[in-house]
Amino acid sequence: MNVRVKFLGGAQSVTGSKYLLEIDHFKLLVDCGLFQGLKELRLRNWDSLPIEATSIDAVILTHAHIDHSGYLPRLVNEGFSGPIYCTSPTASLLDIMLKDAAKLQEEEAEFARKKGYSKHHPPKPLFNTKDAEQALSLLEPSGYHRPVTIADHIEATFYDAGHILGSSIVSLQISGQQQKKNIVFSGDLGRYNQPLLYDPYPMKKADVLFIESTYGNRINAEDRVEDKLAEIVKNAFSKSGCLLIPSFAVGRTQLLLYYLHYLLEKKLIPDCKIFIDSPMAINATYLHKKHRKDHRLSVGKLEHESIFDDPHFHYYRSQDSSENLNAIDSGAVIISASGMCTGGRILHHLFHRLGRSNDTLLFVGFQAEGTRGRRIMEGEPSTRIFGIDVKVKCNIAHLNGLSAHADQNELIKWASQIKSPPKFTFVIHGESQSTASLSKLLTDRLQWPNVVVPEYLESVELFKGI
Repeated sequence: MNVRVKFLGGAQSVTGSKYLLEIDHFKLLVDCGLFQGLKELRLRNWDSLPIEATSIDAVILTHAHIDHSGYLPRLVNEGFSGPIYCTSPTASLLDIMLKDAAKLQEEEAEFARKKGYSKHHPPKPLFNTKDAEQALSLLEPSGYHRPVTIADHIEATFYDAGHILGSSIVSLQISGQQQKKNIVFSGDLGRYNQPLLYDPYPMKKADVLFIESTYGNRINAEDRVEDKLAEIVKNAFSKSGCLLIPSFAVGRTQLLLYYLHYLLEKKLIPDCKIFIDSPMAINATYLHKKHRKDHRLSVGKLEHESIFDDPHFHYYRSQDSSENLNAIDSGAVIISASGMCTGGRILHHLFHRLGRSNDTLLFVGFQAEGTRGRRIMEGEPSTRIFGIDVKVKCNIAHLNGLSAHADQNELIKWASQIKSPPKFTFVIHGESQSTASLSKLLTDRLQWPNVVVPEYLESVELFKGI
């Protein structure tokens, strides 16, 4: 039995994760993400895959984030009809996220039609709601630590990655005629000792390892996150303004709500209203109440108890209620998506608040290269929203400690639990400096051989004649 991998995304970039395993004649795609950020990356979403979608036998997803799952409706549109394996919470999140992604694609195509810009005539969405619904019908949910048969010779097991609700490390057991091998995909690894999610599961064995490197070149040693957040909230209010937080709807928003609930309960910040203005974030918050066993927040609480029911929290679903927030001048926290300011309701709030010198814009997560959030955070004096250049006059703050990604030390900690060096280690899902830094550490500190930073569309033979 021969095994090869082809890197269809997530190679020297943090988006578009797609890894095609060819196990003899069986084709298995691990993750199926959209490219985001730089235009040159986003254009790849429109390129045909270098393999026929109809030839892919199955897909495995590490988690629900769009850079790992968002290409699924497009894959279905191109003819894929096999099973899609994931954890049960991931399946629940995908029901929200893929439908939302399809709606955004349809809305963008309609906007392009009205404004007259598009290379397509008429403008087309990358995929539509029907494609998303078809993709959802193919999901095969499973639990952690329960081996799933993918094919006669392939078995997959999901382990908690601690990144978002339902996120997983995937271990593939491949049974050849001569010997068995296992291939481990880290997915996106979370941080240790976090209040919301459990620690990343310690893997003991990996014949081949694919490890993410989002923060492979940095250490996020943000002690006492709650103290730093309290200081930012109080500073924002002292300027007689509001605090606006672009936040990822899944994971980051719920972690923010935990800390804000704590600060209000301990009276470490002024009594205030917290507005959650993101239908997706609201739905994701509900799923944290539904999947109570998959995170820490329900430990020790009764079935009906949840921090998300704090009376200070106000959940806004409608567009009208969202627009009403423009009238609030001070003393409120507004949380909206998307986390990198690339789309969604946050654009509406940025349009109205970037020019207010008394307001504060707080970044609470990674801002990928080429995104509006990255440009604003790095000091861009103005940004274009809805076709208009908006000057950035508000105060800018950044809080590292809320990241859902393991930092350099935590990545090494997780990797060092593997008892024997893998035959190959592929450093993926990171920008060039991150992948280079982590690969050097794995080579020098752990003394692992064959640590590889793969190229986009590179193909590597993993095993021959097993």
